[in-house]
Amino acid sequence: MQTPKPAVSLIRAKSYEQEALRESLTTLLEPLGGIAAFVKPGNRVLLKPNLLTGSRPTKECTTRPELVRAVAQMVMEVGGKPFLGDSPAFGSAKGVAEANGLLPILEELNIPIVEFHGKRYQTVNDNFNHLLLSKEAMEVDVIINLPKVKSHMQLTITLGVKNLFGCVPGKMKAWWHMEAGKDANRFGEMLVETARAINPTLTILDGIIGHEGNGPSGGEPRDLGVLAASNNVFALDRAMLVVLKVDPLQVPTIAASQRLGICPELSEIEFPNLSPDLLQIEDWRLPDQLMPIDFAMPRVIKSTFKHLYIRFIKEPISAYGKG
Repeated sequence: MQTPKPAVSLIRAKSYEQEALRESLTTLLEPLGGIAAFVKPGNRVLLKPNLLTGSRPTKECTTRPELVRAVAQMVMEVGGKPFLGDSPAFGSAKGVAEANGLLPILEELNIPIVEFHGKRYQTVNDNFNHLLLSKEAMEVDVIINLPKVKSHMQLTITLGVKNLFGCVPGKMKAWWHMEAGKDANRFGEMLVETARAINPTLTILDGIIGHEGNGPSGGEPRDLGVLAASNNVFALDRAMLVVLKVDPLQVPTIAASQRLGICPELSEIEFPNLSPDLLQIEDWRLPDQLMPIDFAMPRVIKSTFKHLYIRFIKEPISAYGKG
């Protein structure tokens, strides 16, 4: 029996105003079966926005609160039980969510926010069989990944795959930057294997206003007017590179997913709404220059993370827990 092609829904969307955004999301998800195709009554649903930082909330480098609200409401209407979670590199999920204006929405809808805790999980790729991932993400019923379209000074572009790095506990993020950061190919593979292990149920990409230039936080807002959704995060990321007119080989996550044979070719992707070439922009700004992925950390801090890592790899490995 032939495997169905992955579908990526792409639409034009110009507004974060509540009613307009809700209409856009309905149109976006309709060819995928609507939100009810992904969320069943009683499901615990992790909403995973890009929180990144609380220091530049007006610069469009995090997922907009309006999108989180609209998706949460849709989940609740079909009987799902949403909660928000993340593991920012700096600070707590609650603190960064508060700085980005999410707390009033979470309180209004009575949605909890959860700090992630790590647990080791077996991966398909033996090179990364010691991934420490959030048990809250791995053991939930449904994950809705809510990334932002951004240029990135270390990874060129970050989209759906990179957003799932937020499911790696904060201290282990620093370890991976050191362990794999000297090799962009290896770092890209680690991000791809993280995404493959977490396997989000649905990814909805916030590209109404993107963040171009020297991201992830140092760039500037840019009107894109795009929303994208797919149950295949690798297909979604590949399609968005067509919109941004960026070579896949420039983006370590896309290049790695292609090398590993898990990124579909464009000809293998269905586009039930708009095709990506109809949404192309001519002058999306990439970083002025790429920076090393590995942190320039003092030796004493590197030593601390090394001991932390050794302790973690001695923990038992769990099989995938997410239903």
